[in-house]
Amino acid sequence: MEPLGKLERIEHIRGPWPDEAKHFTPWLAENLSLLSEHLGFGPEWLELDRMEKLVGPYRADLLCRDTVSGNWVLIENQLEKTDHSHLGQLLVYAAGLDCKTIIWIAKSVTPEHKWAMEWLNKNSPSDLSFYVLEIELWRIGDSLAAPSFNTVVRPSEPARQAAAAKVFMAGVGQQELIDYWTAFEGTLAARKSRVRPVSAAPQNWIAHSIGKAGVTLNVTWNRTEGWARAEIYLTGAKAQTHFEILKDQSENIQANLRYPLEWYDAAALDRRIYIQKHFQQITDRKTWAEQHNWLTDSLDDLYHAFHEIVRALP
Repeated sequence: MEPLGKLERIEHIRGPWPDEAKHFTPWLAENLSLLSEHLGFGPEWLELDRMEKLVGPYRADLLCRDTVSGNWVLIENQLEKTDHSHLGQLLVYAAGLDCKTIIWIAKSVTPEHKWAMEWLNKNSPSDLSFYVLEIELWRIGDSLAAPSFNTVVRPSEPARQAAAAKVFMAGVGQQELIDYWTAFEGTLAARKSRVRPVSAAPQNWIAHSIGKAGVTLNVTWNRTEGWARAEIYLTGAKAQTHFEILKDQSENIQANLRYPLEWYDAAALDRRIYIQKHFQQITDRKTWAEQHNWLTDSLDDLYHAFHEIVRALP
């Protein structure tokens, strides 16, 4: 029988990070994919904007972009147990930077601060999310120390989904949309797609990260007109510039695909590059598996054709 090692937790976590600002924050900035994957959003969810972001006379540890929504994400860390000072800093920085996601990382979390962050999640608008994580180090025998995150507080997904339902659909077709996207995201997971599954929402589109703020991989379901669509979706101030850069490379992009793409630039601001297919009886649940397999294939094709080019966009 092959021998097995014993996993041991390292209590002194300042070994690789003697100074929080000089060592841990830069390390985290270079390893945001570890944090993103731990939280279940896929390795390309967070895009670093800057370290030590000035907020008045203060400095926030890390300011990032959520590459799906484009919203700001604040990360504040400390290599000790949580304290009131950092809780206050979190709220000041989040308000000053208009952040929608707030992540607090510490060596250990006190019960009082856990309760406070849970209360904020429970009583905040649905577009605000608070996370609290503990950073740990582990090793087997004489191996190198390995970092690990332990989530202590995160938003309640059912509560967020219920709140979002009121915003998006005002009671129309909510459950059908949740069922449709839940089944689709399950297909992404089962097929081991390169595109990471996300949570279903009661809306007719779902966005997935491709690693650049302002650019997402979207899937759309139009029940009225009977079609499903996979697309590269560009939004924000740079949408037109990014669209033109991608279109200049359309010949090379198209060479890696089995079907022609539609390049849509007639909207006032946002831009789309998509593949669309009509389905008979699109609302019949018996046809959903066919739709979801096609959407998965299409998303994978778009990811492979666009990923590197999108990551290189200015």
